[in-house]
Amino acid sequence: MVQENLSKEEQLFLYLISTFRTSAWIALGKIKNPVTDNTEVNLDQASYYVDLLDMLQTKARGNMSEYEEQMLINAVSELKMEFIQKKKIEDSENKNSSNGEEE
Repeated sequence: MVQENLSKEEQLFLYLISTFRTSAWIALGKIKNPVTDNTEVNLDQASYYVDLLDMLQTKARGNMSEYEEQMLINAVSELKMEFIQKKKIEDSENKNSSNGEEE
């Protein structure tokens, strides 16, 4: 496996990416929250973790191995796509509930 050949710093960096990524998936309702044992959607929290990963990508640019950079790019891309889908669903539900109240 690739991780066996990584330095301690590289392993820690990838662990940090993985931690933020997992937290974002939990906030997007794709993974059960281990604390509450429920699946919950919290788009504000998901946005926070996506922003953290995006900032990390910007700040670490030029200081990452190709493997680290690809892991971070993939994490940010996947999470942004999922966030957009969840946001569209939430906006649609909010619009429908608003229309229902007006009738």
